Amino acid sequence: MRPKALDGAIAGIVGGLAFGVMMQLMKAPTPEGGSMSMMAMVAMVVRSQSIVVGWIYHLFNSALIGGLFGLLLGSRVRTTATGIGWGAGWGVLWWVLGALILMPVLLGMEPFAALKMPPMRPVAMGSLIGHLFYGVITGLVYVRLRRNLAAAEFRPTTAT
Repeated sequence: MRPKALDGAIAGIVGGLAFGVMMQLMKAPTPEGGSMSMMAMVAMVVRSQSIVVGWIYHLFNSALIGGLFGLLLGSRVRTTATGIGWGAGWGVLWWVLGALILMPVLLGMEPFAALKMPPMRPVAMGSLIGHLFYGVITGLVYVRLRRNLAAAEFRPTTAT
């Protein structure tokens, strides 16, 4: 039987790909008055300007957070409804922990800076939607992976 954390990591990568496309398209204001993609801002967390580095870092985090989802919540996530519910909650939790606390701190700002700066509030709300999207997709893919695994384990074998 595959570990719940592995299924969570796989589901997290799928959710992360969808959320990453959103972040690639979302723009955040810069102090100079311009704008940059959110994925470029993600790259700045690891002191890079490269969108590719931003994607790698984002997908690494998506897999890690998805793995934690499977490990911590996997036994509660068995149906489509629980996948959506727990996934949405997980997404909101990581919006607060990641987007509102960790990311600003790693970029040299105070926690919740995006909510305190009027030009960044729309970006913060877009990030909330993206994290919800990530969580719901992760929850749904996790349920599907676990159901497929369970179906394979109970499939009768025929002797030839």
